[in-house]
Amino acid sequence: MNTSERSMQLRVAAHMSWAKTKDRSARTANARKQSHHTRFIEQARQLHPDGTERQIAAAAEALKKAHYRQLALKSAQSRRIRKEQADADRERQNRQLLKTAGPGPAAA
Repeated sequence: MNTSERSMQLRVAAHMSWAKTKDRSARTANARKQSHHTRFIEQARQLHPDGTERQIAAAAEALKKAHYRQLALKSAQSRRIRKEQADADRERQNRQLLKTAGPGPAAA
């Protein structure tokens, strides 16, 4: 079975599994409980123990945005570093090729 067929088979199984699920909310409760959003709410409550629910929700939203911005920054930095390394490697290879090629026809 190739990967495409395997993927289709798994999708059918997933749809059948959800079709047999009576209480979808109960099935996903643990995942929701462990979600990032819950973590941000808890952090917001620690930062503002006397805050109203509205203040907690606003702080949690700000924490979530900060978290995803940090991830985006790390990703951008990683891409930049990889690009700089690839550029340096190409430059090193070009210098090596020029060194091993010896003098060109213009030197004759």
